[in-house]
Amino acid sequence: MTSARPAAFGILALAAASWPVVVQQMQGMDMGVATTLGSFGFFLALWVSMMAAMMLPGAVPAAIRHARARGRTRAVPPFVASYLAVWTLAGVLVYPLYRPHGTLAAGLIALGAGAYELTPLKRHFRRRCREDLRSGLELGIYCVGSSIGLMLMLLAVGPMSIAWMSVITAVVVLQKLLPPTATIDLPLALATAGFGVLALVGPAVVPGLTAS
Repeated sequence: MTSARPAAFGILALAAASWPVVVQQMQGMDMGVATTLGSFGFFLALWVSMMAAMMLPGAVPAAIRHARARGRTRAVPPFVASYLAVWTLAGVLVYPLYRPHGTLAAGLIALGAGAYELTPLKRHFRRRCREDLRSGLELGIYCVGSSIGLMLMLLAVGPMSIAWMSVITAVVVLQKLLPPTATIDLPLALATAGFGVLALVGPAVVPGLTAS
């Protein structure tokens, strides 16, 4: 049986190495809802680093299962590369659509993200993220579907915020590693929607919505 340790260590090392890069690139750019993304080249490089930092830890189990099914550890790099390629494409789509906005838009997006957490579509994508899949491309598609609400919330409240990035990363990783359960998913959905309500009715008391 293929040893899982080298592959797991390599993926986690890449994710860990991406965090200092992201922190350095984001320095001084967090303006809350008024954040701009910079040039396309800058944003895309930052986005790829962000996705490596945020999404790779949760992909470790799937990559290990893929390596064991193929009987070789060298199957992992193409799997990881195609997984990140899907998230890179998501960034390419985000860039022309994103605009600096206000707390109203941020609140509405957070409300929508909270509602999405409770939909059958979200549960379907999340379940598929935890199954054996043929490729990193397939995993990426399902994981984008699973995490799209949380990622839109990150873009809405502070796309250059390390604090919000850390929070969303923790939630995404937990959802990848833990099976769906109402004791976790319902409070998360309510908290996300509650944040949206606060952003709408009392934005001044919500941290991270304005320039830090």
